[in-house]
Amino acid sequence: MTLKIAVLPGDGIGPEIVDEALKVMQVLNNHFDLGAEWEEAGIGGAGYEASGDPYPEATRKLAHASDAVLLGAVGGPQWEQLDKPLRPEAGLLKIREDLGLFANYRPSKVHRQLLDASTLKPEVIDGVDILVVRELVSGIYFGQPRGIEVRDGERYGFNTMGYRESEIRRIARKAFEAARLRDNWVCSVEKANVLDVSELWRNVVIELHQKEYSDVELSHMYVDNAAMQLIRNPRQFDVIVTGNLFGDILSDEASMLTGSIGMLPSASIGGKFAMYEPIHGSAPDIAGQNKANPLATILSVAMMLRFSLDRADLADMVEKAVEHALDAGVRTVDLALGSEASVSCSAMGDAVCQQLQALAG
Repeated sequence: MTLKIAVLPGDGIGPEIVDEALKVMQVLNNHFDLGAEWEEAGIGGAGYEASGDPYPEATRKLAHASDAVLLGAVGGPQWEQLDKPLRPEAGLLKIREDLGLFANYRPSKVHRQLLDASTLKPEVIDGVDILVVRELVSGIYFGQPRGIEVRDGERYGFNTMGYRESEIRRIARKAFEAARLRDNWVCSVEKANVLDVSELWRNVVIELHQKEYSDVELSHMYVDNAAMQLIRNPRQFDVIVTGNLFGDILSDEASMLTGSIGMLPSASIGGKFAMYEPIHGSAPDIAGQNKANPLATILSVAMMLRFSLDRADLADMVEKAVEHALDAGVRTVDLALGSEASVSCSAMGDAVCQQLQALAG
């Protein structure tokens, strides 16, 4: 069966890093019988320039007709003066909403070859491999009522944090399913000692665990303690599941354990659709210079293989190829330390492809 991928290169370094990911996918087609085909479309600033819309109708139709979406990056200073609905970031929000992408997967894996790139001691982060599963479309960012009013003669700002039990159940289910593919351990993070919504969160997670996922180890942690433990002893975590606000903060904290944002992929997953993208931005300052690190995008392809295309075997192959390229000393400029030599974006993509071909024998 042919697998159809919607490829949205986007803006800035997006086209460069996506090109390297597509080279990897072509190797998978040629040597591992992946059977994927892809079609490109515009989003963000590129979508606006082509059609006056950061999420063009043609892109929407392509995304709905595909098995998965691969995104590069959106944004750039040339579009900052546009009205908010026309800015590149609006395209990203629209596609997430349109595809119902309620679960954000943010892995933070420390590669042993890059231990010295982190600001934390190597003995603290060696072996860290965490997946943060963040609820993406509800919670305080979307709750109503919200606003700024004048009350008793002074300005008053307010937001509402709320979750339906069905929203909690579906994100917890994603976390438990992901844990079954990893070390089988979920830590649910909330603030149940203070917040009513967190008390409901904990109760629903416990109920689901008892009914459907008793084979997975479950623990609970308050968010303030979780923030401390991520720095104190990050190896204690496997899968962290949490709400939108807490997940936004904790996933960024966890990402910095690795030392380089250029190594970190992500996935946004819904009931039927999923989108994969690096967590870094469009980096307009180096766009078109062949300097970007494509590994986060290549590792996003690995996540796509694992979670959308049912090819965990090939996901393992891609991840091994990245490790072998790093073992060989290949470094883009963001990874090179001290006097280490650096290579271009395309050269890093070539190095991963060469390692993949070697794995194919």
